[in-house]
Amino acid sequence: MEKTTARGLANATNLKYATFVRQFQAFAESRGLVHINRVTISDMDAFYAGWKDGKKAKARKLHKLQSFIRFCLRRKWISEDIAQDLEPPEGHSIPANKTPFTDEELERIFAACDRLGPPTAPGRGQRLWGGEDAKDFIYVMLYTGLRIGDVVSFDVDKRLNGNNIFLRMHKTKKEIYSWIGDWLVDRIQERRKRLGTKIFRVGRTESLERQTQVWRIRLGKIFDLAGEFDEPPVPHKFRHTFARILLERGVLGH
Repeated sequence: MEKTTARGLANATNLKYATFVRQFQAFAESRGLVHINRVTISDMDAFYAGWKDGKKAKARKLHKLQSFIRFCLRRKWISEDIAQDLEPPEGHSIPANKTPFTDEELERIFAACDRLGPPTAPGRGQRLWGGEDAKDFIYVMLYTGLRIGDVVSFDVDKRLNGNNIFLRMHKTKKEIYSWIGDWLVDRIQERRKRLGTKIFRVGRTESLERQTQVWRIRLGKIFDLAGEFDEPPVPHKFRHTFARILLERGVLGH
């Protein structure tokens, strides 16, 4: 973790590495492994086989594991590359569906948010989030192009500067921003007043993976209420819809 911090990686990226480290530590403890030089190739096979992630997520996690093992090998903490033979799942490199939501589908999605209504009171099947919370989350995804994990960990003080949303650092070390309208800035600032700078945080957990899963479930509820879709609706389609909107406005036309 010290290495990732020294590289100046985004907080969301550091959290992903931290989640991976916790999973590896839990696996090692379950097998009574205390020192890295006691981990064998068979242990690596078992660790990898136990992952429940999708193909692409599994391939990304495997890359982290193999990078970690090479890190240990270079420091002579281990004598051989015990993860070298592990291979990503078949089909992991096939491009994901990039079809954006249509305007009609977006209308149904936002209508579903209205249908969900406000959070429910204790004693009535308590739900701590409501349709406006879902709308805020979707608006940020839709008009910034941020991935779901980046929206989950969205920190107003770090991301918002006037009407500009910080997206990431370019390889040239220059910051990249996306512009949003005053109406969305107002919605974000209103959430900040009520909830603090991390406007989409779930509970007290520091696990980005758990918080992201909660929001996936919430958006899944909205998709269910929105009716039938020609293709399975997933949060990442908001990112593709962001690109569609920019193209229609001529922003990416050159």
